[in-house]
Amino acid sequence: MEALIKPILTEKMTVQGEKLNRYGFIVDPRANKLQIKSAVEQMYGVAVAEINTMNYMGKAKSRYTKAGLIEGRNNNYKKAIVTLKAGDRIDFYSNI
Repeated sequence: MEALIKPILTEKMTVQGEKLNRYGFIVDPRANKLQIKSAVEQMYGVAVAEINTMNYMGKAKSRYTKAGLIEGRNNNYKKAIVTLKAGDRIDFYSNI
């Protein structure tokens, strides 16, 4: 199981990365904090100080079209906020 799915690259997470040294990731819902910590340390070569995880339930969505009412649902997902030790940084934009 691959614990990390993708980083969260929003304006809010960018500010937290600059000021608080915290980075967000969408992770596998079955992954625990130890697996997430080892995956981040292995992939980015940094030392992790703290991890906070959140489970999100997908919302029911509907929209009106010519064909009538279309109903669907967003996926459930798990988010991890990783705080790094002082001096470590992750640069998501370095390989663009």
